[in-house]
Parts: sequence; structure tokens; C-alpha cells
Amino acid sequence: IHTFGAAGTGGFSNYNASVGHFANPAVHWVIGIFMALFGVNFSIYYYLLRRNWKGVRGNSELKVYIGILLGASLIIALNILPLYGNRFGESLRYSFFQVSSVMTTTGYGTADFDLWPQLSRTLLVTLMVIGASAGSTGGGIKVDRLIILVKASVRDMRKMLHPNAVASVRFEGKTLPERNIQGVHTFIAVYLIIFVDRKSVV
Repeated sequence: IHTFGAAGTGGFSNYNASVGHFANPAVHWVIGIFMALFGVNFSIYYYLLRRNWKGVRGNSELKVYIGILLGASLIIALNILPLYGNRFGESLRYSFFQVSSVMTTTGYGTADFDLWPQLSRTLLVTLMVIGASAGSTGGGIKVDRLIILVKASVRDMRKMLHPNAVASVRFEGKTLPERNIQGVHTFIAVYLIIFVDRKSVV
């Protein structure tokens, strides 16, 4: 049950305590890693099957996804370190699992992160909004849209400083049409409006 719940990032569990029912660090690490793997764009696995190493190494979304995942896990691990007796390995295990679960929108849990410090909780909510990679079973805005948003914002600020400059937004080696960039802006705006509206209702 937990294998397929992790693979489909559906997060179904037959225990009230979710994966926390298994008081086994190995189980936590394995499920956490596989949740993270299923948050990767599935085209990466096609590249691996075809042994297209260049396509894997050159994929900017994969690099940013892994960077966010590992960076957030480390920050949260350090933030919750006092809660776990200053045992870094244990705090890293709990932080990595929750980051992997939240970022892929799987929903499994091994700890009540509502008891964690404000910084950790804020990071987890941010990761929930960002979500996993495009072409995965995870939800959220998706990492590729985040990359495009940042690049478009940098482009716009440069144009403010240099109005006559010709600047374009490139993603995965290709220049993006302006309609695609506007589509990303619209999607993120609508997503955040719905997200904030739901939070206000709750």
C-alpha cells in the first residue's frame, strides 16, 4: 500500500499514524527517497533508459528541483535539531521525509511538523506551493514554472534599466514565446488567488 502510495504520490496509508507507524529509519528513508524520485519529470527516466546522459545533465529543472529539495531539507534539519536531542542524522531524516512528502504533495508523515519552529513550517508551506517537477505525478505550481517566472522577472528588471535592450527568456536551451511566459504568469496568479482564498475560508 505504501509503495504504491509513494509511487503515485497519492499518500494513501492504512495506518492512522501514516508512515510514522513504522518506527524504522530505513522505511522512512526508502519511502522518502522514492517520493522524491517520483517528483522528477518522467522524461528524465526516458533519457536514462535511452542513455541520453547529456539530456539528464543539461536539464535545468532537475537541478533546481534537487537543489530546492536538499537545501530545504538541510535548513529544516538544522532548525529542528534541538527537538531531536541535537542528533543531526535523526533531524535530517525527519526533515527530508517531510520535505519530500510536501514538495511532491504526497501527504505521508512521520512527525507532527505543526509542532516545529515557524521557519520550518513556513518553508514547508512554500514547498507545497512550489510542488514537484512538470511531467510528474506531484502537484503544485511546478518547478519549471518557477524557473520561468524568475527568469522573466530578471528580464523585466533589466528592461526597466535598459528600455531599448532586446532580451528574451530561455528555458532548456530554447527561447520562450511571449505567450508562454504570459501563460505562466496567469497560471501562477490564479493558483495563488485560489490558494489564498481557500486559506481565508479555512
